[in-house]
Parts: sequence; C-alpha cells; structure tokens
Amino acid sequence: MKTEQVIDHISGWLKDYCTRNNQKGFVVGVSGGIDSAVTSTLCARTGLPTLCVEMPIHQATSQVQRAQEHIAWLRSDHPNVDLEVVKLTDVFDRFVAALPAHKHTTGQELALANTRARIRMTTLYYFAGLRSALVAGTGNKVEDFGVGFFTKYGDGGVDLSPIADLTKTEVYAVARGLGIVDSIMKAKPTDGLWGDDRSDEDQIGASYPELEWAMDLRAKGNDPATLELSDRQRKVLEIYDRRNAANRHKMEPIPVCIIPPALRG
Repeated sequence: MKTEQVIDHISGWLKDYCTRNNQKGFVVGVSGGIDSAVTSTLCARTGLPTLCVEMPIHQATSQVQRAQEHIAWLRSDHPNVDLEVVKLTDVFDRFVAALPAHKHTTGQELALANTRARIRMTTLYYFAGLRSALVAGTGNKVEDFGVGFFTKYGDGGVDLSPIADLTKTEVYAVARGLGIVDSIMKAKPTDGLWGDDRSDEDQIGASYPELEWAMDLRAKGNDPATLELSDRQRKVLEIYDRRNAANRHKMEPIPVCIIPPALRG
C-alpha cells in the first residue's frame, strides 16, 4: 500500500466532502484505540475544525490515558483541533436504573454495552449540531463489512466513514505513517464497551489478520472444500461466516416495504 498517498487521499476526500456539503468540520469520538486515533488525525489534517470528544463510561484507566495522550499529541501539531470531555458514567447508570425489571436476562450484558455506544452517538451528534459539523466514523473494513463488529445506531451511526475501506492491518500502516503515539500502536484493539480491558479478539474469537484472511477468501469465491486448510483456519472461517450472517442486517441498507401499485387502488 502506498501509505503516504493513501493518507493524502483520505484527508482530501474528507475535506472535499465536508465543503461540498456546506459543513464546517468534523466531530470524532476518541476512545484510545487505533481506529479513532487514525480517523481523528486524518480529519485534523484537512485543516478544518475538528472536535475530539472523549466520553468515558466506566472506562478502564488505560483507555482513558491513551485517549488523553493521543489528543494532546494531536493538538500539539494541529491548532484546528478542540477537545470536549463528557463524563457519561452517571448518565448511563441512571438510564440502567430507569429500566424495568424483567425475567429475561439473556443478552442483557450485550444490550447494555450497545447502549453505551448509542449514548455516545447521541453526544457526538449534539456537538455536530452545535458546530454544523459531520460525525466521522471510526469503523474499519473488517468491522463494517466483514463481521459487523459495531453497534447499529451507535458507532455505526455516522455521517461518513473515512477508513471503512482499510483493513485493520492497513489502518496500522496508516497509523505508522501518521506517527500515532506508541501506547495506542501497542495496545490490543478493544471496543471499550465493557468497563474492562477485554479485547476485540477476546470477544470475536479470532484476530484481525485472521479475519482479513477469511474475508479475502470469501471475496475471491474460493471453495474451502478444495483447499488444504488447518484446523485453526477452518475455525476462523466458521467464526467469520457465522458473524457475517448474523450481522448482515447491520451491513445492508434498511429494508423498505414497497407497496405494490395494485394495492394503492
């Protein structure tokens, strides 16, 4: 990959889209992870006003520290970058307390994790409305179009997706080209929705390079039955296929029920 050209291409694309749509800049949620660090830096490189928003909800200290280190580094080189810290732990806790008691707790932990992402999305759009700005998404290609590892109307609720055509491996290459701080480069990828340091790999059961391999295999239309695959490769492919199928509804446009002309009378 021609990293420097890719960096220039994405920043140029961001600036062009923003100005053509009569918006004034960008809003990015910064989590202390590689994707949000790269996205916020690419937005900052446009020269347009870029607001980084830190939104801790029972956040692991290490994640908060990485986010703060990244934002300090970014602001040192880009005077167009501003920061807002919105502590949402109390908001989340009050929301949870307001929910009715129920017998069916299966899936409750995941539902509440997704609720964190949706509260953050609402916060980002509040600032976007104030600033006539666009919410820039931080999802990469594997997350957004491979296994659907994002929250619908949470971190999936954005105005534009600057890194969604980059695999995680390519995101790291861009991060190195941008000079992203070491603490973020070395940290295990995590969605930060659980109040601990569990990684994306812990949740998915496969690493991003493994998922990229499976995604590429399916994109090429290769029949796994004709290939000599290891037990691990077959397991990764099963994980990829299962998550791709289960999350297909996230990755396709919202279906619209079309009324046949004959029924309109």
